[in-house]
Amino acid sequence: MTIDWQKEVEARKDDLLKDLGDLIRINSIRDVEHGTKEEPLGPGPAAALRKVLEFGERDGFVTKNIENVAGHIEYGEGDDMLGLLGHVDVVPVDDNWDTDPFEPVIKDGKLYARGSADDKGPSIAAYYAMRIIKDLELPISKKIRFIFGTDEESEWVGIHRYMEVEEMPKFGFSPDAQFPIINGEKGILSYELTFANKDNAEASDLELVSFKSGLRTNMVPGDATAVLKVNDEGKVADMKAAFEAFIKKSDVKGEFAENNGEITLTVIGKAAHAQEPKFGVNSATFLAAFLADYNLDGNGANYIKTTAEYLHLDYSGKKLNAYTKHDVMGETTSSANLFDYSAAGDKKITINVRHPEGITKDEILANMEEVLKEAGVSIAIIGDVKTPHYVPATDPLVKTLLDVYEEHTGLEGHEESIGGGTYGRILERGVAYGAMFPGEENVMHQPNEFMPLDSLFKATAIYADAIYRLAK
Repeated sequence: MTIDWQKEVEARKDDLLKDLGDLIRINSIRDVEHGTKEEPLGPGPAAALRKVLEFGERDGFVTKNIENVAGHIEYGEGDDMLGLLGHVDVVPVDDNWDTDPFEPVIKDGKLYARGSADDKGPSIAAYYAMRIIKDLELPISKKIRFIFGTDEESEWVGIHRYMEVEEMPKFGFSPDAQFPIINGEKGILSYELTFANKDNAEASDLELVSFKSGLRTNMVPGDATAVLKVNDEGKVADMKAAFEAFIKKSDVKGEFAENNGEITLTVIGKAAHAQEPKFGVNSATFLAAFLADYNLDGNGANYIKTTAEYLHLDYSGKKLNAYTKHDVMGETTSSANLFDYSAAGDKKITINVRHPEGITKDEILANMEEVLKEAGVSIAIIGDVKTPHYVPATDPLVKTLLDVYEEHTGLEGHEESIGGGTYGRILERGVAYGAMFPGEENVMHQPNEFMPLDSLFKATAIYADAIYRLAK
């Protein structure tokens, strides 16, 4: 039986875009501050979950909602289960968008919106692939279960709860990365640095009142702000001129303001996904690099100089002795993504590290502690810890998915590892598969995130063919 998968997608593309638009319009940023017993991760993620389950109910699938933190859409019968895994939550947005991030805009063949590429667009593509199989009543011998989480971009509370109460597939894929396939994922974890208070008795030209930057541990910070108390007003004009010169020669924008004896410095860089920090411009470390040459108070100087010396323009963790390299999984990446300094309060930095096999989280911790011992920094591992994950290229799952990709694109498939973390890693034989194609710009976690419509529809056809082959 020959099926024109692309034709089937074309017949449903208007419905696909309508459903995707309805899902995108839900601001599903994790919001535990406004969480309730019924919606523990916030009203937005819960609403987005209910919306995709509504699609499933409308289209005649079996659905299940697990406590508004996860759920699934299911089709077919069989002893074996094929898993599809997506997420409906999105990362936060900043002020650098050209359009409303939660109102989809189509321009030049691209759909602009938060979640269009990560992961609402790819998830809806995979859902419509599953729907095509059902609509055509194709013969399958396995149960297909599409599992949705609601905080993949943070602590994975939803998917962990799902795993506690529901049967999990043994194999499958997550439409949450890139083609041709991601069969290896690095370990992912965050290290929180806490700075001890130092004696500030020595005179200083400037006192660091606050230093703030970052939205999430998995996002390179796009803007940073420092507030400084001026003890030598005669140097304000020189500092302003120096800051303007620094901005001109650096890959950042900036603002300088003075008010009642305080200076506020703002640096605007470029947000990016922490799996590839080299594609971002870390506003916080650039701001620290500028301030490192000034005579700051003891606590401020320690915080700023540590940032400038060990974190600025180091995307591999080499300066902190966190680096290693693996033949298949690649190199360590390191990105300082959260900065929270207050003269009267906390003095913290959170570093996101993604490492291949060959080094453990505890070895990284010990190495960092040794490097930073003179700075009086204590370090703790925080949040969800993900260990490295790899499915061999010889696995039938990998081979089938690569075959489908090659047939639909005419391009050669190959195995690949990434620093990103997808739900694919929670399955014994789980991988990530699309929806970004080779050569496309990776705009996940960035302002003005977009998904090319041609790629969205092509991915849907690839997913439909792949799901059918795996479920037959």
